[in-house]
Amino acid sequence: MILLSGPCVIESYENLRVIALGLKALNQNPRIDFYFKASFDKANRTSLDSYRGPGLEAGMEMLGEIKKEFGYKIITDIHESYQAKTIAKVADVIQIPAFLCRQTDLIVEVAKTDSIINIKKGQFMNPADMRYSVLKAIKTRGGDKAEYSQSEKYNVWLCERGSSFGYGNLVVDMRSLVIMREFAPVIFDATHSVQMPGAGGGKSGGDSSFVPYLAKAAAAVGVDGFFMETHPDPKNALSDGPNMVSLDLLPDLVGKILDIQGVLK
Repeated sequence: MILLSGPCVIESYENLRVIALGLKALNQNPRIDFYFKASFDKANRTSLDSYRGPGLEAGMEMLGEIKKEFGYKIITDIHESYQAKTIAKVADVIQIPAFLCRQTDLIVEVAKTDSIINIKKGQFMNPADMRYSVLKAIKTRGGDKAEYSQSEKYNVWLCERGSSFGYGNLVVDMRSLVIMREFAPVIFDATHSVQMPGAGGGKSGGDSSFVPYLAKAAAAVGVDGFFMETHPDPKNALSDGPNMVSLDLLPDLVGKILDIQGVLK
């Protein structure tokens, strides 16, 4: 099972390292292909005053230190095409944010690197249409079809994070996992799927109590991996705290997901 986990955004190196220490057991589990996740910039915050992160250079330096000390593979977001080469020096996976999932130039620049590409499905997208984003990456890397086998070969993933129907909420249609898995390995984003955009107060809300239920449902449907942001104190996290799984609760949830996958096998 692929597992992408870490804080939403880099708050400080000290915080980053505390979380990295808390995830060591998951990285050492032979049933888990683990990637440490953190963003150097949250470019799509609701408010201009919201914390965004340390920026590209400082952020990638910190993630490089985590990689060096813990031996973790790294995943982080990209927002602009010029960032691709710098990010690829550290990141094993470069993530295309949901709102940018149709940005051709961004996908092509990431596809020119050697990193795995994780394309998040936009909240506004028909899951079947994500094949075209996949195909942009595959064609850039020398392939010719948006199908699961070629996505595996050319290291292209898709990520489901729910669909927006307005009214400050997201809904996960489990059929989308089946649809998108026809043309790429699928990662289920269990924490952003419980986000409540436009909750008021200039920031998104969420309800992390639903994370275990959605994650276990996705495991039963059958996906290739999970994206779950975590923090030792979600209530005081600088971004996406209401959605997060507390660091001390994450291992138990991952264990339950592995149990479900074991039964299916």
